[in-house]
Amino acid sequence: MSKVFKITPKRTKRVNGQVITPEMVITVTTRQHVSNPFYNGAVEIKEQYMRMYQFDYKKACMSVGDFTYQALD
Repeated sequence: MSKVFKITPKRTKRVNGQVITPEMVITVTTRQHVSNPFYNGAVEIKEQYMRMYQFDYKKACMSVGDFTYQALD
């Protein structure tokens, strides 16, 4: 059973040529029913940011503290 989350960056961040802003909101469906979408190294989040914004989460050294998330279901 999966769970859906809305993920929003807390602030604008510029690192290693990557830029993320609070307007870059994504919706992610996790593969397991969990309370935190960052449970497995943020795999779904990394994939969604790359697909939607060509933003490399790993290259920008992002972490769970850079985002707010809300469960939608």
